[in-house]
Amino acid sequence: MKGFDSKYKNFPDFILKITKQIWEGKDVESIGKFYTDNIPVRSPFGVTYGNKPVIDATYSTLKEFPDRQLLGEDVIWNGNDDTGYHSSHRILSKGTHLGDGFYGKPTGKKIFYRVIADCACKNNQVYDEWIVRDQGAMVRQLGYSPKEFAQQEVDNKKNSNSSKEIFNSKSDMKSEYIPIKTNKNSVGYKYSNILKNIFNNNYDFKDYSRATNIFWPGNRLGHGREDVIDYWNTLSKSFQNIKFSVEHIGFLEEKNVNARASVRWFFEGKHTKKSNEFGDATNNNVFILGINHAEFSGNNIIREWVLFDEVAVWKQIIKKN
Repeated sequence: MKGFDSKYKNFPDFILKITKQIWEGKDVESIGKFYTDNIPVRSPFGVTYGNKPVIDATYSTLKEFPDRQLLGEDVIWNGNDDTGYHSSHRILSKGTHLGDGFYGKPTGKKIFYRVIADCACKNNQVYDEWIVRDQGAMVRQLGYSPKEFAQQEVDNKKNSNSSKEIFNSKSDMKSEYIPIKTNKNSVGYKYSNILKNIFNNNYDFKDYSRATNIFWPGNRLGHGREDVIDYWNTLSKSFQNIKFSVEHIGFLEEKNVNARASVRWFFEGKHTKKSNEFGDATNNNVFILGINHAEFSGNNIIREWVLFDEVAVWKQIIKKN
């Protein structure tokens, strides 16, 4: 790969190895080498700039979860030497809550949760990143509901994120990264249309296998098409005036391996409906930044990973206008 260290055999190998070096190898300062000086990093809690905030956040997380492991489940990637590379890296993160910090006094509890990080890379560095964590799964395992944890943040302002603006449609999205054109025959294009149809049409979900599995925020797992419908309906049943948009498409179609797709998406809606998932209606506007992965067998989805931050959603629901 042009501009990359020869010790990396391919682009996924680069992504997996630098992740392990930084976190499990505790080589946090190497972020200064692997991340550009002015990198924008976008998450549901806003935008940071430069590698120093990434270094600081990594030290803080390792203080709370010193045995954290990042198990790379998949890297869906596109790109080449001329235009650079883009990865959508799905991680199963494990750790024990042993230190004081963002999540309060140490509980000694072992937790696991998923993270998806979309990274644009050139010359052995990440220069653009979008990251979503399943914080709903984290706080549930530490003894809170997402609503309780969001309320605690709003009320007590215990951490730096409390005063930050939640990522929304007006947030800075300028980037040097130029996405590849998506072939209309690709699995990425197919999956992006499936997601649009969920909210824009009277969709029958027949693109999902009857035996599909869906991994939903909060470490929730669904089996079969009926569960897929129920989970996606938790959004459509809680909000009105929904605007759903696909912001980035990635896909990987390799011989003798099931095709996979990644989609980064935005969801906007007004919280006007009472629901079991998001409580009494508040009429607040809510913005969701999500990243999905999907695995296909033939023309049908057999596994889908949906990731958004429930705490970020709840902070917008309980916010006083």
